[in-house]
Amino acid sequence: MADVIVVGGGPAGLSAALFTAKNGLETTVFDTDETWMHKAHLFNYLGIESIDGSEFMDVSREQVEAFGVNRSQDEPVTAVTETDEGFTVETEDSEYTAEYVVLATGADRSLAEELGCATTDEGVVDVSVQMETSVADAYATGAMVRAEEWQAIISAGDGAAAALHILSKENGEHFHDFDVPADAE
Repeated sequence: MADVIVVGGGPAGLSAALFTAKNGLETTVFDTDETWMHKAHLFNYLGIESIDGSEFMDVSREQVEAFGVNRSQDEPVTAVTETDEGFTVETEDSEYTAEYVVLATGADRSLAEELGCATTDEGVVDVSVQMETSVADAYATGAMVRAEEWQAIISAGDGAAAALHILSKENGEHFHDFDVPADAE
């Protein structure tokens, strides 16, 4: 059983996974590599002067793997269901369990809808400021929670917000992921 399963390996999903794994939670990401980032070139991502979207994804994947994220590449998730212990995430061949689930599937809201997450009048998944859905311990990020503001840096921020809320729940108090130079290797 993982602590956190992230469904989607774009900026939102990898950002959530980075924060949770970096801070000691067993994290698995299911990544079908269908992110819109492969069509992008980033000039407006804070801290990055210019980078091809596919190169950005490669660098991001390397970073999360360095922090111990288990990445399941090309194993599409077919269902997410709530259980007494958290969630069961199903693929064509297997089932996985986790206490928390982060949905980061771009504009595809089908898993959130099947899980029973509330939606807004605009048809997007309704979330709190911390990205938690109406289903406790289930989070939604990025394009699935916004009608039009689909942007890599916004999505990454959504993933970080979800992760920090999960980490706050796990620690029983507000959690701040703040590194200092002495933390760097």
